[in-house]
Amino acid sequence: MLQPLQKAFKTSLPVLAGYLVLGAGFGMMMKAAGYSVFWALAMSVFVYAGSMQYAAVGLLSAGTGLLPLALTTLMVNARHLFYGISMLEPYRKAGKTKPYLIFALTDETYSLVCDGKRSIRDCLLLSALDQAYWVAGSVLGALLGEVLPFSTEGVDFALTALFLTVFTDQWLHSKSHFPALCGVGVSAVCLAVFGPDRFLLPAMAGITALLLAGSLWQKQDPQKEVSPDE
Repeated sequence: MLQPLQKAFKTSLPVLAGYLVLGAGFGMMMKAAGYSVFWALAMSVFVYAGSMQYAAVGLLSAGTGLLPLALTTLMVNARHLFYGISMLEPYRKAGKTKPYLIFALTDETYSLVCDGKRSIRDCLLLSALDQAYWVAGSVLGALLGEVLPFSTEGVDFALTALFLTVFTDQWLHSKSHFPALCGVGVSAVCLAVFGPDRFLLPAMAGITALLLAGSLWQKQDPQKEVSPDE
C-alpha cells in the first residue's frame, strides 16, 4: 500500500501546491467573516466545492437563504455534470467507494484521473489526498487568520496558475495530447462564440462529447491511440 500511496502523492504534488494556498485563502476569509476554524474545517470536509466555498462566504455573511444558496451552488458547479458523464465507465466497478469518488471529483482531481487508465485504488488515493490538501489548507488559513491580516486580491490567479501547472504536467507525461488539445480548442471556440460569461457550459459539453467519441473510437480498434497527428 505504501508504494501506491507514494506514487499518488508524487502525481498530486501540483494539486498540493495549489490547494494549500487556495485552501488557506478560504480559511482566512471564513475567519474574517466571523466563522470559527470548526466551520472552515466542516465546509471543506462535507462541502468541498473549491471556488463555490469562496462564494459561499459572502453569501452566508449576507444572510442568503438556503434555496438561493443551493441554486447558486448548482450553477457554479454545473460543469461537474459533464465530468461525471465522462467518468461513468472508469468508475463503473468502484463498488462502495463510488459515492466518495463522485463527491471528490473536483476540477484538479478530474485532471489527474480523466485518462481512464488508473485503477480504482489509484483514483481513490488521488481523490483522498487532494481533499486532504484542501482541508489542511483551510484549517491552516483559519488559524493564521486569527493573527495575520489578509487581502483576497490575487487569490483568483492562484487557481489559474494551478490549472496551468496540471495542464503542463499532463502534456509532458501523457502519450496522447488529444484530451489537452481538445480542451484548449473547444474552449477557445466557445469563448469566441458565446463570450466570457456563457462559454463554460457549452465548452464542457463539447469537450465531453469529443472525449466520449474518442473513447468509443479507440474501443472499436484497441490498436489505435487517439492522437492529434492522425
